[in-house]
Amino acid sequence: MQTSDSIKWSPKLISSLPIEQRKMFLDSVSKDLRERSPYIISPNQYLDIALEYYYINEYALSYSISKEALKYAQRSNDSLSMAKAFFYIGDSFQISQKDSAYYYYYQAEKIYLKNRDFSNVARMQFNKAYVLFYDGNYVACEVQVSKALQNLKNTKDYFLLYSCNSLLGSCLEKIGDFDAALNYHNNALQNIEKLDLTTSEKSIYRVSTVVNISNLYDQRQEYDKSIVNLKSILNERLKVNNPLSYARVLSNLAYSKFKNGEYLGVETMFLESIKIAKNLGNESDLLYKYIYFGEYYASQNDNLSAIKYINLANQIAVKNSNTNEILSTLRLLARIDQHNSQQYLTEYIKISDNSQALQKKTRNKYARIEYETTKIQAANKELSRNNIIIIMVAIILIILLVTFVIIRYIKYKNKELQFLRLQEKASEDVFKLLTEQQQKINQAKEVEKTKIAQELHDGVINTLYGIRLNLGFFNSKKDENAIEKRKDYIEELKKVEGEIRTISHELSRNTFFDTSDFNMLLQGLLQNQEGISTTRFSYIKMDGSNWNDVPNLYKINLYRIIQEAVLNVNKYAKAQNCIITFQRDNNIIRILIQDDGVGFDVKLKRSGIGHNNMNSRIKSLGGTIQITSELGKGTTIEIIIDNSAFQKNTNFRTGNTFIK
Repeated sequence: MQTSDSIKWSPKLISSLPIEQRKMFLDSVSKDLRERSPYIISPNQYLDIALEYYYINEYALSYSISKEALKYAQRSNDSLSMAKAFFYIGDSFQISQKDSAYYYYYQAEKIYLKNRDFSNVARMQFNKAYVLFYDGNYVACEVQVSKALQNLKNTKDYFLLYSCNSLLGSCLEKIGDFDAALNYHNNALQNIEKLDLTTSEKSIYRVSTVVNISNLYDQRQEYDKSIVNLKSILNERLKVNNPLSYARVLSNLAYSKFKNGEYLGVETMFLESIKIAKNLGNESDLLYKYIYFGEYYASQNDNLSAIKYINLANQIAVKNSNTNEILSTLRLLARIDQHNSQQYLTEYIKISDNSQALQKKTRNKYARIEYETTKIQAANKELSRNNIIIIMVAIILIILLVTFVIIRYIKYKNKELQFLRLQEKASEDVFKLLTEQQQKINQAKEVEKTKIAQELHDGVINTLYGIRLNLGFFNSKKDENAIEKRKDYIEELKKVEGEIRTISHELSRNTFFDTSDFNMLLQGLLQNQEGISTTRFSYIKMDGSNWNDVPNLYKINLYRIIQEAVLNVNKYAKAQNCIITFQRDNNIIRILIQDDGVGFDVKLKRSGIGHNNMNSRIKSLGGTIQITSELGKGTTIEIIIDNSAFQKNTNFRTGNTFIK
């Protein structure tokens, strides 16, 4: 039999070999190891082989060798080798079985934590976060990466710091916190300069991070910044050294330019980037390029070309089971292909519902992995603790007895002093309670004043204004129809009288909304605006959307917001058409108010009470309101409310890169 020295080898010696020869060499070494007595073999010898198998994508063999290493590490009670073996086993499962990968990373993390190896603790937390991110569990991913960064605070592992900052930036981007995401991507950019790499190697990571930052600028509609960033890294050297990164930068630059209204040369840039990605056989990059190209053609009103490229993107997304991009392409097709819009929307809803159910199941699965592992450990600790408790009980009883005697003596001596202190404390508590009560009374008064002001402005004043305009319009006419209209508006004045009475009794309740069909109320509101100006009002309720289970508090505030918006259209917009659209997707309520009027500059500060009341009302519902307008291009108001917790949309982008 050979000696153990005969199987010593160095990974550097085989790194330059072709993959087939590397595998043959590793097969030979691992076979030789298995034939030896386990007592003369170090687990690290197996782990070195497992790592090399991982590098050539032989994950099953990497897992098998890592399990052997774990067995010998457990036999020799080598905790660090056990942790490393769990780490490598997790790596071998990362692509095929993410829950298994997560379990083994967690096992390694616990051992590293016990040994106070915080750098490797952080590495395991990053790996767990990596698994969570690609399973769509962004909140749990954020928690794990934040823990990893905390453990890396006093280290100089700049490569892991770069990876963590990059992953956390992308995670926050998915959640919708773009400012925080930008901050972490900038941190990643700073870490690149500290890496012990060549200039060309650093360039690869710099390109990925700059693309991530540019994606954030695009989502914040700061296309000028995105264009400047992308142009700074787009050059011929990148095209020669890394054509895939060049194609990615080129397509993103084309996207940012056309979104910024710069169409010159954009089509050529897209075609070049697609050609490079096709030649390199990178379907993932082609997917996003087709989506961008389709969006570009849609902006040019070339719907046939747009549908063609987005369909190509959809086929790749389906092939690779990329749920996010399947949904993105279906959403775009529903908007562009009007003839088949309903079909795409139906498919979108079906896949979205399935995806949400799967994500919920996945989140529970990872939580259960940690819970069940902790539960087993707790049971083992409990058995050990019981043995210690029996020994300690007698000592504790003696200590308690002595302590009891001492405490009784001290209490007797200090009884009078404690009584005086209690009196002083009681007096202070009474004074504090009186002060707090007065503050609450004052705050309640201010809240009620604000409510009354909102109700009077949004309800009574706006209604009276609409009635006054209509009466003024019909006063000049004396035909039967005008007389009937005036009678209707007199009835409206009676309703206003009732509404004032209701406000004075109880602001939080509105019987008007209890007994009325909300769709009819909205239609009636819009009908009353007809004739005041040249604007034609329309109300569209999407199929399946209903108001039945929406609480009155939400309907009251939404009615007031729509009322304020419609009156503003009549006052200022000079629009021909105004469309109010109500859409409901499960618990998400979405209302669009769109007009084709003169528009306004949204960058100018607006401090009117109506505008402030709209923001105040939507904020009280935990929703968002977005006002988009340009001079001469009309105005769009988008209101989104999550009715389930009385939680964001993730836009697809490319360029997210994490280094493992």
